[in-house]
Amino acid sequence: MSTLVTAPEAVPVRAARPAVATRRTFGGVMRGEWIKLLSLRSTWWTLGATVAVITLIAFASASSLGSLADDPRNPSGLTEIHGATIVSGGAQIGVVAIAVLGALLITGEYTTGMIRSTFAAVPTRVPVLVAKAIALVVLATAVTAVSLALSYFAAAPQLSKYGLVPALDDTQTWQVFGGTVYFLVAAALFALGVGAILRSTAGTVTVALTVLLLMPGFLGFISLDWVETIVSYLPLPAANAFLAVGGSASLGGNQLSAGTGLVVVAAYAVVPLVAAAVLLRRRDA
Repeated sequence: MSTLVTAPEAVPVRAARPAVATRRTFGGVMRGEWIKLLSLRSTWWTLGATVAVITLIAFASASSLGSLADDPRNPSGLTEIHGATIVSGGAQIGVVAIAVLGALLITGEYTTGMIRSTFAAVPTRVPVLVAKAIALVVLATAVTAVSLALSYFAAAPQLSKYGLVPALDDTQTWQVFGGTVYFLVAAALFALGVGAILRSTAGTVTVALTVLLLMPGFLGFISLDWVETIVSYLPLPAANAFLAVGGSASLGGNQLSAGTGLVVVAAYAVVPLVAAAVLLRRRDA
């Protein structure tokens, strides 16, 4: 007795659809950088440190005005001091935290190896650097504005004893406050550019702090004309050219005009970023 075996019915196989290349938009890159920036614990610690340092130094400076007014070595007393320079005085130390934030934004990805995934998603690479720079500018501007606002309210009670509370309708007040934001944003971008070039957190922080803070102090002890000229073109003295109001000019920054100081500080932000963009295209991740 024979058994008929029927062959299984063939199942039609659909042809695979060709892969469609997805195009990464700059908006998507920007969102990715914001997520990475705000999800890092180090970002919030650095921002908190920036606000705390600037506010505490402003309060301490305002609290010490009494001893400065009574100092016999200072015959002019407090007449040459503008209150806005007291409020923003902590920015020269707060720049340390801002520079660290700019460095970590790019070097942290090299340390963890995440930069390979980032560049695999954005092969042209330069949009990543631009997105990081934009996010850094927004964040540095916001944290500096918050720091200055808190510093204003913290120092105002002491400043009021000497009539030094900066008037908010005074152009010099906004020259100092706006210049402080400008300087800290430029310092953050400088650190970002250097970080993209060196790809090392330790190296980037060392270079950034040396150029931004240490070199003006070290070279300031050398009383040679050509050294003093070099010092005046370093970031902090150049910033003093547009931050100084009244008698607050220091570190040789008054050798430059306010306009020249603005251009010099901008160059410290732009030149490393341009060099970093060129290197990103030319070398491996």
